[in-house]
Amino acid sequence: MSGFSAGDLRQMLSRLRDVMAGVGVVQERLDKVVALIAQGLKADVCSCYVMRAGEVLELFATYGLSQTAVHLTRLRVGEGLVGEIAAHARPVALADAWSHPQFVYRPETGEDFFRSLMGVPMFQAGRVIGVLVVQTREQRPFNDWEVETLETVAMVIAELMAATQIVKREELFQAEGNALLPLRLTGETLHSGVGIGVAVMHRPHVRIGRLVSDDPRVEEQRLHVALATLRKEVDALMDGSHESALYGDILEVYRMFADDRGWISRISEAISTGLTAEAAVQRVHDDTRARMMQVSDPILRERLHDLDDLANRLLNILSGGGMRAELPDNAILICRTIGPTELLNYDRRKLRGLVMEEGSPTMHAVVVAKALDLPVVAQVQGALQRIDAYDLLVLDATAGQIILRPSEEVIDLTTVAVEARARQKEAYAAVKNLPSVTRDGVPIALYLNAGFLMDMQALDETNAAGVGLYRTEMPFLALPTLPDVRAQQALYRQVVETANGRPVTFRTLDVGGDKIAASTGAMSEDNPAMGWRSIRLTLDRPSLLRQQLRALINASAGGRLRVMFPMIATVSEFDTARHILEMELKRQKANGGAPAEVQVGTMLEVPSLLWQLDALASRADFISVGSNDLMQFIFAADRGNTRVAARYDTLSPAALRMLRSIVERCGQGKVELSVCGEMAGRPLEALALLAIGFRTLSMSATAVGPVRAMVRSLDLAQAALYVTELLDSDVPTLREYLRAFAHDRGIALG
Repeated sequence: MSGFSAGDLRQMLSRLRDVMAGVGVVQERLDKVVALIAQGLKADVCSCYVMRAGEVLELFATYGLSQTAVHLTRLRVGEGLVGEIAAHARPVALADAWSHPQFVYRPETGEDFFRSLMGVPMFQAGRVIGVLVVQTREQRPFNDWEVETLETVAMVIAELMAATQIVKREELFQAEGNALLPLRLTGETLHSGVGIGVAVMHRPHVRIGRLVSDDPRVEEQRLHVALATLRKEVDALMDGSHESALYGDILEVYRMFADDRGWISRISEAISTGLTAEAAVQRVHDDTRARMMQVSDPILRERLHDLDDLANRLLNILSGGGMRAELPDNAILICRTIGPTELLNYDRRKLRGLVMEEGSPTMHAVVVAKALDLPVVAQVQGALQRIDAYDLLVLDATAGQIILRPSEEVIDLTTVAVEARARQKEAYAAVKNLPSVTRDGVPIALYLNAGFLMDMQALDETNAAGVGLYRTEMPFLALPTLPDVRAQQALYRQVVETANGRPVTFRTLDVGGDKIAASTGAMSEDNPAMGWRSIRLTLDRPSLLRQQLRALINASAGGRLRVMFPMIATVSEFDTARHILEMELKRQKANGGAPAEVQVGTMLEVPSLLWQLDALASRADFISVGSNDLMQFIFAADRGNTRVAARYDTLSPAALRMLRSIVERCGQGKVELSVCGEMAGRPLEALALLAIGFRTLSMSATAVGPVRAMVRSLDLAQAALYVTELLDSDVPTLREYLRAFAHDRGIALG
């Protein structure tokens, strides 16, 4: 490809378009395409592999290899260099492919004489649908421009293949069962609840009609007009309803990303190669998505859904389409994934639930769904293939299941459950202003866990005492870099104002090393949960911590500030972090802007702190037990690994004895103590925590009502005596004992 220019690429893309848009047998057109690519790139071989059912890559067309291998040679995803490209969705460029350990020789292809190999994935709707490969006889390296050129060609070929339906949808997915019979699908509950409705298919991927342009200047102008429209649409969403102030931080991320110069510059560069504005947006998005998929931090990977949302919105604008869809009155949305602005575009009064093939608890769309109180089930395999538009569905997010084409009996039972849940919510709302006090007169403080402005509306809805944990990193994880002091200060100020005098405990950044690695090229980690994250990262990069603390101090000027440091493993780490805070307080005090009151605490989630509690209690104003991490570290069991997560129980005597010792040590040190992990939000676990001495719990908004009901129905003295008698037993868990205790005494467990 020596001397191959952007003009040459534009010419080749134009010829590819003409071939694929022509008449004749599709296979013949694809044969012409690979020949054209090989000749244009001055390669001896060009081959196109297409993904088939069962994650098998089939050789669909080739120029330079044996024609008898077409539709015969197949490689599993992960097998050989082609399978490796598909598995990791990243290009491979090798001067000597035969020496690579992943190389697999297939004699029927006749590739004995070809040494170098360059291959790139082909994407369609965010998925790898094939691999495009070129090979040469001589051993020669491929440069970045050549790789980017082949990626651009692959993107165009993928879109053209989809438009011509060279592989039918039914050939890629194997249907199962009788489509007329009721069918039960299972997944992961992300927000509990029950709904009955009809399926509405959310299909955000925009089919690009025109891929190649002869005038880059016109396309560049179209791009900037579309970007301006995108910003106006996001502004309209932010200003369009009374709820906008609550999810404005999420939408602000979109506005910041839409203004990101690097993102816009990469799209402009793609336009200069001969792509239309739409194709350039898709090209850059495919590449960004593939890169982010390599990041091991699961929270950062979840921001892919936001990027999908942003790209789809921009593509809709460029193609002249609209994002808003008309809904029936009882719609259950079915999708592979969805972004928050896409979800907000639907009429939320008509939505009854959300079903996703992908999805995770911390993705922005799920945060929005929780605020709207929509039942959500994710990780539902085959949902898009097995559910048709307007199918009748029962969505039981409490059990993590979807019943497709339910019987009348199931509909009747579900209707009863929906009505019961509505009555239960009304009952919780009716007692929200009553004190959270046990039957024997012990007051219990119930706080919220929050991570977005929209979570703050629950302070009034639940009458919680305040925010026991505000996860400061959540709104910013979609951005390529962490925001500056001014942007952080604006958000924190809104949080303080929304709290309206109630205390808010801000946890400093709890991001993994992969958040930094994404922008600095640092190495990824095999076990990020126990690696370079949280306070370890910010102490190594003190400017990050100082900027955040400065923003928090500015936002709390004249008021009260509660700062909590995460992942503290030693007292010296806490001392160092507190010293940095003191430096910033002195700096701000000199400028007349320091808060009137400052309290400093730490999460207790690293077991090493258990043997340093006396020293820690003399330094910290408060300690909050992060039961999620603490328990997985104590039991050496990854809570995200389904094979081992169920092997331990937080209600085991050993776990409760450990927690009771924390209560006793903190009581001796006269330091404020709370629990902010998931244990605090489950009524049965909360009962046990109260019985061993905890008096402050912080939880999700939906948990406040059930836990308050449990507290008000509990005789704490009886519970404490009962649990104390069981703590020395050798049973694996006290769960069923506590459940029976609650049942016998009429304690409300929800």
